[in-house]
This record gives sequence, C-alpha cells and structure tokens, in this order.
Amino acid sequence: MPKIGIKDARRQLLIDATMASIAELGMQNTTILSISKRAGMSSGIISHYFGGKQGLIEAALRYMLHQLGDELRQRMARTDGSPLQRLNCIVEANFSEFQRSPLAAKTWLSFWARSMHEPGLKRLQQINNARLYSNLRYSFAQVLDASEATAAARQTAALVDGFWLRSALSLDPEESFETGEQLCKRFVKDALNQRTNL
Repeated sequence: MPKIGIKDARRQLLIDATMASIAELGMQNTTILSISKRAGMSSGIISHYFGGKQGLIEAALRYMLHQLGDELRQRMARTDGSPLQRLNCIVEANFSEFQRSPLAAKTWLSFWARSMHEPGLKRLQQINNARLYSNLRYSFAQVLDASEATAAARQTAALVDGFWLRSALSLDPEESFETGEQLCKRFVKDALNQRTNL
C-alpha cells in the first residue's frame, strides 16, 4: 500500500475515533488520550497529522459536512432535477441513516454546543447553514418569486434543523426522525403547490 494510502487511512481512523469519543464522553471530556486510545495510535500522531486536538475536531466536523454533501449529490443524481425532487433530496440527506445515527447525532449536538465558543467550529457551522439555505432557495426559486423563495427556504431550513434537533433528543429518535422528515417534505410540497395553484 502506498504511503499516501496509509496516511489517509490513519487520518480517517483518527477522525472516527474522535467522533466515537465525542459521542461517548462529550467534546469537553474528549482528549488526545481518549482519541488515540480508541484509534490504537500514539497521541503524537494527532499533532503530526492535525496539529493537535482542535485541528482534529475541526477535521471531524469537515468529514461530517462532506458526508452530508455526498449524500445530497448521490440523491440528486437519481432524480430528474425537478424542484420538488431536489428539495426532497435536501431534506432526505439531512435525515439520512448516517446523519441520524446515534454516533452522528451525538457528535453534531456537541459540535453545535461548542460552535458558540470556538471560532473554527462556528465558521464551519455557518458554512453548513449557508449551504442548506442556498440549496433550498435555489430550488424554490425555480417555481416561486424571489421573496417567496427566500421565505420558503428560511422556513424549510428552520424545520429541518428543528425537527432534526427534536428527534435527536427524543425518547424514540427513529420514529421522530421519520416523522420530522415527512413533515418537512409536506411543507415543501405545500409551499410549491400554493404557488402553482394560484
């Protein structure tokens, strides 16, 4: 195996270990030692690849954002590109099996809490928010006028985030995620239908 393959595999192993540690211990109690133990590597390798714990935590968030983007692109590739299908793909990607898994859910919740205090995490969260809004607005704008598209995109983004958060904290997350996804899709359909029925 070429060295670059080994490096990429080690980096991913450390990212996976970081997410597992955050999910179990929370971000505050996750340490270089707790990550390196889970990864089965020396703690020095974290500094070598990521420059320290903060760099590794930011890399883990970038990985989760990348997963979200990949899930969206894969879904989009299987549609005819209509506004309704594009919007449904955006909702589905945010409620995908990975995004609602206990590991991802606990990690996202920790990231959101820390993003209020860590500039690097806050920047990544703002990028995520902007992408969600931009994707939604672009799709709504294919059918709605500019002000309607803006309002519908903001409302859908709030519904996606709100239902995701409530579901992650629910006593029955699986059922709650399913319901949240369906309610977001219903809002999208109603918003588009209201315009086409005028």
